[in-house]
Amino acid sequence: MQKASARRVFAENLRKRRRARGLSQEALADLAGLHRTYVGSVERAERNISIDNIERLARALSSDVPELLAESR
Repeated sequence: MQKASARRVFAENLRKRRRARGLSQEALADLAGLHRTYVGSVERAERNISIDNIERLARALSSDVPELLAESR
């Protein structure tokens, strides 16, 4: 079985945490100071997101960067 890419893991974790907090992509984007379409493309693993934007999204979700990059078991 092939291991998921870090981009895919981040995308899945981001979507799960956003939904768990009851936030739309637009609301999360506003909290992080990013554009809604950018957040959507990150959640679809279409973007090679920068570390700075990973930090912005983690802060907006009251999460830590390692949590968003951790593979679920």
